[in-house]
Amino acid sequence: MMYWRCFMGVLNREMLKFWQQRSRLLSALVRPLLWLFVFAAGFRSALGLSMIPPYETYILYEEYIVPGLAAMIVLFNSMQSSLSMVYDREMGSMKVLLMSPVPRSFLLCSKLVANTLVSAIQVYLFFCFALLIDVQLPLMGYVYALPIIALLSIFLGSLGLLLANSIKQLENFAGVMNFVIFPMFFLSSALYPLWKMQEASEWLYQVCAFNPFTSGVELLRFGLYEKLAAKELVIVLVLTLITFTFAVRSFRPKPAASFSINSAGNKGAGNKETGNKGIGNKGIGNKGIGNKSDGKKQRIKANQQGRP
Repeated sequence: MMYWRCFMGVLNREMLKFWQQRSRLLSALVRPLLWLFVFAAGFRSALGLSMIPPYETYILYEEYIVPGLAAMIVLFNSMQSSLSMVYDREMGSMKVLLMSPVPRSFLLCSKLVANTLVSAIQVYLFFCFALLIDVQLPLMGYVYALPIIALLSIFLGSLGLLLANSIKQLENFAGVMNFVIFPMFFLSSALYPLWKMQEASEWLYQVCAFNPFTSGVELLRFGLYEKLAAKELVIVLVLTLITFTFAVRSFRPKPAASFSINSAGNKGAGNKETGNKGIGNKGIGNKGIGNKSDGKKQRIKANQQGRP
């Protein structure tokens, strides 16, 4: 019961943030729709048609890039969710979650699941827009794509959390994310087939084939056409376990509360000592004034005795 309440709390928080930040949904859909409606029309004549697995016939370029653009939505949303974790850590709201008695691994897993739900909503909205340009995928492919989207979101979210745990400032995280997102996206099979990369450059093809995001894109592409890419599935599963394990191990925020208490205690002790010192000086000063008065009285008495 305690775990369920904690999970629902994290889920409701993420969904509330997503509902209030409607510009986030708009920005998440603008990028893939721009590629789908504008760039695809221009690249159609440049790339021509392609027939590669899982396709059984020649397809247009618009149909080819739909799985890659859906994976791009998951990539950007996962990294943005990691960015919000850095923001929560700096603003102090992360301490509220850490006060929960549940393990930190469960908290991180709950955040990843909530991020998966947000990514799935955005991806299926994108699929609805793709129908406007007559990109029709198999009906059961939309169902098979759901667990693949969840797995890909957990993998990319774990990678983002791993980077967020090693970056201490919000400004640095934005630069690192750009350094990670764009190479992962453009050096993959999301926009171009790998055989096109191989025709252009052999080393570029090897980099794209080694990119783990390529495995995620191909796994989603095969799933949308009711097929299973076993090799890519194993790769994504292994990388998900590795990144999630390291993300949990590296999630060790410093307990700022104890530092504040110790600092306040030392400061109070210092004030107390300063106050005692001041009282002592005051006492010394009064004592000195008293000695001065006694000496003056003795001189007056001596002068009176010396008079005839």
